[in-house]
Amino acid sequence: MKGARRPRTAVLIALCGAGLALVNFPLLALWDGDATILGLPLLPVALFLIWGGLIAALALASEGGEGGAGQGGEEP
Repeated sequence: MKGARRPRTAVLIALCGAGLALVNFPLLALWDGDATILGLPLLPVALFLIWGGLIAALALASEGGEGGAGQGGEEP
């Protein structure tokens, strides 16, 4: 696939490491409390936001930013 960009291995490894760190005990324990957001417990809300953030970061890394679709220099 000429012009197709894949995320660098280092970026994917960093995202994996960040995901493991964010959903592991020491940091996840910060969200375990009696607080609520819009009536929802803080821990599930934090987990959902962390999960969504990791998915968004992976999507941005997969897009490649530069030279994306339509900018590969290929003309129809």
